[in-house]
Amino acid sequence: MPKDLFDRLERFYDAVPRDDARTEEHGTLVLFVRNGAGWPFYARPRLDATEPPSLADVAAVRERQRELGLPEALEWVHETTPDLLAVARSAGLSVLEAPLMVLDPGALPDPGARTDVPVRLLDPAEPGFAADVAAQRAVAAVGFAAPGTDRGEAGPAQRDAAVAGLDEATLDEERARIADGRRLSALAGTPADGALASGMAMRVGDVAEIAGIATLPAARRRGLGAAVTAALARALLAAGTDLVFLSAGSEDIARVYLRVGFRRVGTACIAEPAPVTP
Repeated sequence: MPKDLFDRLERFYDAVPRDDARTEEHGTLVLFVRNGAGWPFYARPRLDATEPPSLADVAAVRERQRELGLPEALEWVHETTPDLLAVARSAGLSVLEAPLMVLDPGALPDPGARTDVPVRLLDPAEPGFAADVAAQRAVAAVGFAAPGTDRGEAGPAQRDAAVAGLDEATLDEERARIADGRRLSALAGTPADGALASGMAMRVGDVAEIAGIATLPAARRRGLGAAVTAALARALLAAGTDLVFLSAGSEDIARVYLRVGFRRVGTACIAEPAPVTP
């Protein structure tokens, strides 16, 4: 893969948190600390670092994350920072090596070819926008609680139990991000069953990452995740995005994305403390 591709990915990863976070530098790593409530960010290699992160850098950033009550999370692209894998493991961290995949626009199918369940993008102008955002988050919570692609029992009832109210500040932020093109969100569902799958995309300039693709376990194996991914990718291309990428949680999940035109180009690494075994 050309170096330019990985350089563009690095700039994207560095830019995405900066609207919502302050930064702290710890040696060759930068820690993003979210301003206010919301999903916590991570530490990554600094864009301007000339040396690979050291064991001391990893220890320093983890100590700071513990002080702040943040997850000890570290993310990087293996092809860009290959030495960090061994360093993270020597620090006792467990590393998920996720397939890093880039869209081939010519291989993108029509979302309707994946499933007969309608997929729609969330529209802040619609009166049901708040309910849609809440449903999207509930689908994600239920879906990610049962990772993988296997069918399960959790369905609409569990989704409805997971729906939480959202304050106006959260909704206003979501509206603003969709309005200025920094975020797209999608739902797949039917009038009878409601939302069954969801996903979103984050965009910075002409680069975008699709993330958070989730399907209720009871609705899996119907092409819903692929259809949501294809709908988001098609909308991103229409908006002028020329690099669309994602990270798959496993090789099985990567096969879903292969069917909608994504091709593996590398490995996205996510390091966290190894689980404690009794």
